[in-house]
Amino acid sequence: MKHSKKVAGVAGILSVVWLGLTAAVAASQSRLLFNPLGSRREVLKPYSAGHRTRAVVIRAKDGTRLSGWLMTPRLAGPHPGVVYFGGRSEEVSWVARDAGKLFPGMAVLAVNYRGYGDSHGDPAETHFVEDGRMLYDWLIDRHHVDPKRMAVVGRSLGSGVAVQVAMEREPCAVVLVTPYDSILAIAKRKFRTLPVEYVLRHKFESVKYAEKINAPVYVLRSEHDDIVPHSHTDLLVQKLGSLQADEIVPGSNHINIPYLEETQQRIAYFLTDRFYPQPVLPV
Repeated sequence: MKHSKKVAGVAGILSVVWLGLTAAVAASQSRLLFNPLGSRREVLKPYSAGHRTRAVVIRAKDGTRLSGWLMTPRLAGPHPGVVYFGGRSEEVSWVARDAGKLFPGMAVLAVNYRGYGDSHGDPAETHFVEDGRMLYDWLIDRHHVDPKRMAVVGRSLGSGVAVQVAMEREPCAVVLVTPYDSILAIAKRKFRTLPVEYVLRHKFESVKYAEKINAPVYVLRSEHDDIVPHSHTDLLVQKLGSLQADEIVPGSNHINIPYLEETQQRIAYFLTDRFYPQPVLPV
């Protein structure tokens, strides 16, 4: 009898601990998933040598102020357009600095998520996706942008935003840098014993939307990635019916991949090829 009571007592303690851990993950999920405090201005005075660069403040549908940069080519348009979505801890001023290499001859909109950089509001998947659609439409409405030559580019967390925007807005090209199948799947891998599927609000389930993307998709992986394992990218790639290429950038990791010259050259080449296709010559 004493042994049974002891076992029951231990089981009770373990249950309390399990419930406590589950509650802790539920309560702190926004902090675990989003890191706006780490997104202080990366470049003090963002400027693209290949573009006219200006800071923009755009109002979300609910009035929230979103801050970022619009880069437009110096020659007369209309130009291809690119909307960029950053990663978990990313402040996007660096895109303005590197836009000449990444997006030559393209109009580029890079805006910080809610709560990131100088943008107001609180981070959330629903906000990111709704704002993403709005930003895409905002860029199309500029007179110097060709609405038939639009692309979305998403890095890491932002790949999940890019996938959902691409599903609903029909760009002509999509670039996904270190993408995943879903944040839910990664969370379940990390917290194996906890019922995260019942408490996670921001699931970013790209794998559910992948088949609905019609535009050619270019996937870039880091050579060494301990944040998004390649197995999670594999599951997404398998669902992409419009996959154009799936490549690994040599010498890259999850953090440095967008800043590498090799990465930037590959993205620039892919988008240029999509925006300015070479005519097929008669045989």
